[in-house]
Amino acid sequence: MTRALVTGVTGQDGYLLAQQLLGEGAEVYGLARSAGADVPAGTRVLIGDLLDRDSLRAAVAEARPDELYHLAAPTYVPDSFEHPDRTRREIVDATETLLAAAPARIFVASSAEIFGEAEASPQRESSAKRPRNPYGEAKLAAFEAVAAARSRGVHAVAGILYNHESTRRPERFVPRRVSVGVAQIKLGLEEGLTLGDLHAVRDWSAATDVMRGATLALRHDDPDDYVISSGVGHTVRDLVDVAFAHAGIDPEGRVSVDPEFTRGVEAVPLIGDPSKARSVLGWEPQLTFEELVAQMVDFDIARLSRA
Repeated sequence: MTRALVTGVTGQDGYLLAQQLLGEGAEVYGLARSAGADVPAGTRVLIGDLLDRDSLRAAVAEARPDELYHLAAPTYVPDSFEHPDRTRREIVDATETLLAAAPARIFVASSAEIFGEAEASPQRESSAKRPRNPYGEAKLAAFEAVAAARSRGVHAVAGILYNHESTRRPERFVPRRVSVGVAQIKLGLEEGLTLGDLHAVRDWSAATDVMRGATLALRHDDPDDYVISSGVGHTVRDLVDVAFAHAGIDPEGRVSVDPEFTRGVEAVPLIGDPSKARSVLGWEPQLTFEELVAQMVDFDIARLSRA
């Protein structure tokens, strides 16, 4: 039986990955900050914190995993500007600690933010890395630590993950803000929805697809880095239109723009090239963009209806 340790098991990715691994019959340990954490049934919770290196080492020693998936990290990019030092310690120091402690294979979640001011779109594994925020800088340092560990013989894999969503995504992120807003309008709870730049482009995938890609990457015989993304860019306006259409609502006059929610727009959009993951790993997305948005809208309509 496979023994797996998943850091960040209470987050979107960790929770969905733990579910997947449990469904395969694996023995799953999840790293969380408290014993009462919300985790999939059957997960064995270990207490740890990214800023406490000893707790990370202790978790690895107790779980003795065949597969270690390091997914825990701050995920809200704007926060990194307020706490750059903490962001670096949570991302870089924790990754280096786990790379040193991992007894077997380790997958480290990287981010499209390592490309930052991209020179060209789409980006692939070899594209120039030019992060433009403290989060991206920390993720790049962790990405380089994976490569260094691999050169020392560690079976270390980095997944360069682009935006990926699910019904477990917090509502401060745009896709859930849209799905919740559309559900509220559908049920007569709100009249409109406020967003940032509707022209911003993102490469959105289903989180379940991305986590399946993580397992395929880690289990491949040759450890390497992989871009895991849909390879298709959509604007926030596309997201809004699909969500409203699925709910059967005309968006005209329902959507307003607040500059407070606007981040700087990339001159070159961050869109991934997943060709390597598809050809080497045989990875293919199972949910389309439209199906993903519909899934979130239906979930929020049902949730708010019950409430």
